Amino acid sequence: MVAAVLAGLSLLSLLTCGYLAWGSRRGGAGEAPGNLLAEEPAAGAPPSQPHIIFILADDQGFRDVGYHGSEIRTPTLDKLAAEGVKLENYYVQPMCTPSRSQLITGKYQIHTGLQHSIIRPTQPNCLPLDNVTLPQKLKEVGYSTHMVGKWHLGFYRRECMPTQRGFDSFFGSLLGSGDYYTHFKCDSPGICGYDLYENNHAAWDHDNGIYSTQMYTQKVQQILASHNPRKPIFLYIAYQAVHSPLQAPGRYFEHYRSINNINRRRYAAMLACLDEAINNVTLALRKYGYYENSIIIYSSDNGGQPMAGGSNWPLRGSKGTYWEGGIRAVGFVHSPLLKNKGSVCKELVHITDWFPTLITLAEGQIDEDIQLDGYDVWETISEGRRSPRVDILHNIDPIYTKAKNGSWAAGYGIWNTAIQSAIRVNHWKLLTGNPGYSDWVPPQAFSNAGPNRWHNERVSWSAGKTVWLFNITADPYERVDLSARHPEVVKQLLRRLSQFNKTAVPVRYPPKDPRSNPKLNGGVWGPWFKEDEKKKKSDKSRGVNKQKKSKNKKKTS
Repeated sequence: MVAAVLAGLSLLSLLTCGYLAWGSRRGGAGEAPGNLLAEEPAAGAPPSQPHIIFILADDQGFRDVGYHGSEIRTPTLDKLAAEGVKLENYYVQPMCTPSRSQLITGKYQIHTGLQHSIIRPTQPNCLPLDNVTLPQKLKEVGYSTHMVGKWHLGFYRRECMPTQRGFDSFFGSLLGSGDYYTHFKCDSPGICGYDLYENNHAAWDHDNGIYSTQMYTQKVQQILASHNPRKPIFLYIAYQAVHSPLQAPGRYFEHYRSINNINRRRYAAMLACLDEAINNVTLALRKYGYYENSIIIYSSDNGGQPMAGGSNWPLRGSKGTYWEGGIRAVGFVHSPLLKNKGSVCKELVHITDWFPTLITLAEGQIDEDIQLDGYDVWETISEGRRSPRVDILHNIDPIYTKAKNGSWAAGYGIWNTAIQSAIRVNHWKLLTGNPGYSDWVPPQAFSNAGPNRWHNERVSWSAGKTVWLFNITADPYERVDLSARHPEVVKQLLRRLSQFNKTAVPVRYPPKDPRSNPKLNGGVWGPWFKEDEKKKKSDKSRGVNKQKKSKNKKKTS
């Protein structure tokens, strides 16, 4: 009975709402107005390899798209998704760096050492250099590779920069957030700097006070206009929106004056601008002759943050948690190359799957020695076949052990439940440790200055609880904990966690480095670790040691 009711709720939550026609949109975010369907493609035979456009939104909540029932209008996203394939069982990671690292490597966090938190601006840390990246593999088979937007995979040394990790060009920010107009970011009092780059240098020339969503869209249009559409291109567009700080140009507030909650109102305006920007990217793809041979993938990097205006209703939890609201994402694929257009994919898909899927579509080769966690899911998406994926390791974070009552005993001697971890196997999902903020935040929570926790649905946990089990297929909203009812299933999933943990590499989470201060780098956030300095120091120490040895020899003689 519970499963039937939940299934009904699930259907209601996914009802689509209407959207505007393409021709009724204004240019705005990127200033490329016009009717999407009226643009004539440029002449010339397309390449056999498809153009790949991957659009990654930042902090977009599961509910925050028109076809999931949002009050925020997203006509572009609604239309692209309706004409493509909606991914309704699609998972990412709960925060920025983890999702981006898994997209670009096809590996779980436990296999890159980035399983704890995010890469902080002052940390001497980045995506490990021994990991082959998606753009590097695409370059091997003739793709031009370009990145526009947010990197957030580390930059403490030059080798970590996007242009050293496979991208022919990079225009965007290195950090996780910053001002949308000035591109300045303070990590802490007195530790502030400029964060807008073109390739390997600060892009001072582009600092014209343009809102980043619009500025990034203009850059994408320039790249498409200057590239030859008869040659394959990989375009990774990682928009800053709708991550805080909550900023948007004034005219995008037009339809949202009635939203009393100021954060939700600003968030709505930001999302409206983002939707318009994606319309203009799609217009450019048609105008310059890419569209008919293109694959457009849209994804959020994690769930929304209710305190910053995002909504994941009816899912539980928020960004930064392993509840469904933190990891189940808005996602779809739009392409003339799809076989089952206008369909919904309910098969299991994870952000690591894009690595092997896109390399295979690009006619590339995946080296046997690369231990991938992703699967090729193109036939699943395009043809409606069963997914090769049956499980997802959401994460194992051995540093995050805030569940004071966690123990080996609670984990049946198989697993220490103080450790924050989460895993999905078929219909079952297991969480251990402290999964994070666990409220359900309904739409009415945004009715005034809140979100008002008075409207939130809260669960009072029994003292010392550190294990949860859910049947996600029957209970996608995680309302009925089955851990006490199915101890054998709990044990099976704990054993699977233990197996995964045996393959984990050590966590990379170094302390902050004072040399990272932008004041020491011309006021700019950027690489501060100099390999030459390290060599000079080591050479100097070797020289000192040699002198000491020669003095000692003289003394003994």
